[in-house]
Amino acid sequence: MRLSKRGEYGLRAMIALAEPAENSSAPQMMQIKEIALREQISAKFLEQILLALKNAGMLHSKMGVGGGYYLARSANEITLGQIFRVLDGPVAPVKCVSQMAYEPCGCPDEETCGLRLVMGDVRNAVSDILDHTSLADVIKRQNTIRKNPGV
Repeated sequence: MRLSKRGEYGLRAMIALAEPAENSSAPQMMQIKEIALREQISAKFLEQILLALKNAGMLHSKMGVGGGYYLARSANEITLGQIFRVLDGPVAPVKCVSQMAYEPCGCPDEETCGLRLVMGDVRNAVSDILDHTSLADVIKRQNTIRKNPGV
């Protein structure tokens, strides 16, 4: 498990899209160039990332003037784990503990392998955090810190 630049940028873009527009409580529609400028991400690279998220059903887009990308579901319904898996694949640090992309590791006794047991715990802990943290949770936490610096 490694958060790639693709995964990091995708998460940051989704968080930006989940933030309510000014004078609104609804998530906003943003153009790629707006997100790229705000998050300091290459627009070309971001375009590929957002297309992958759109193809996964997490984003919709609208063409033309006033168009852009917007969340396909509520920010409460999209977890960081869902985004991570679309962009970076399985959360497992080694393939023999992956629930999505299992591959045997080649150790003599996989059932009692100490490394596999510990890496399974790592996968479970990371998955638990990512799968129980929605975009709305991130926005709420971010806003709390912005309102109360040093907390």
